[in-house]
Amino acid sequence: MNSNAFGRPRALLLAVPLALGACSWFTDFKQQPSVGPWQVFNADSAETKGFRGNPAGSVSINGTQMPAWVVSYGQLPNVIDSMSTLANPVPADTASLRRGRIYFQINCAPCHGRAGKGDGTATRLGMIPMPLVTDRAKNFTDGYIWGMIRNGRGLMPSYNRIEEMDRWDVVNYLRAVQGRFDGVVADTTPAGLPGETGDKLPGYTRIGPARSAPYAHPVVTAAPTGAAGTARAKAAQPKTEVHQP
Repeated sequence: MNSNAFGRPRALLLAVPLALGACSWFTDFKQQPSVGPWQVFNADSAETKGFRGNPAGSVSINGTQMPAWVVSYGQLPNVIDSMSTLANPVPADTASLRRGRIYFQINCAPCHGRAGKGDGTATRLGMIPMPLVTDRAKNFTDGYIWGMIRNGRGLMPSYNRIEEMDRWDVVNYLRAVQGRFDGVVADTTPAGLPGETGDKLPGYTRIGPARSAPYAHPVVTAAPTGAAGTARAKAAQPKTEVHQP
């Protein structure tokens, strides 16, 4: 009798547990929680708490460059120092300097001045001058300036409304104002007049929700002309289609 006759059933029996284990292994990957922008992700989240040992804040939900357990993103003043080591990932090209100028002239110039000399309009109303072209300010790291824009400190409020990647554009523009780039002269004129829109504004958000929102729009079919078309148009009602993501 062929010895393989007994070997084959035994091999099949051994393969069954391996196959079932492989199915479970692949299923685990399929069942990972999906965390998108504007979703809650913290230690108390039932969906993500303790998931495979990942600490809270390890999944970025708003475009953060570093996970929260590596860099402290809190609002306490001393956490800005923890951001000082962040490297600027945005090259100081023409597009970055343009975006940075718009943000700076809208948000920063009222206090720091259009050219960073600390002579903004707010200083005429009692604000302490805070120039950004001094040797001390020039020695701030990019990450420190980025953290200051995010959290604020002392008399400076938080400008966290400027998105994370756009803050690096502000840092690049400030470096140009400080004369850090050879051959680059920063444009320190206002980006536009108050109330102007279009290209005078920074632009659309780059960290919007990852899930499309439901929307509705009418679907209208063109009716034939003439008396028959008029009667048909009166009888027909526009239909509305609702699309879910």
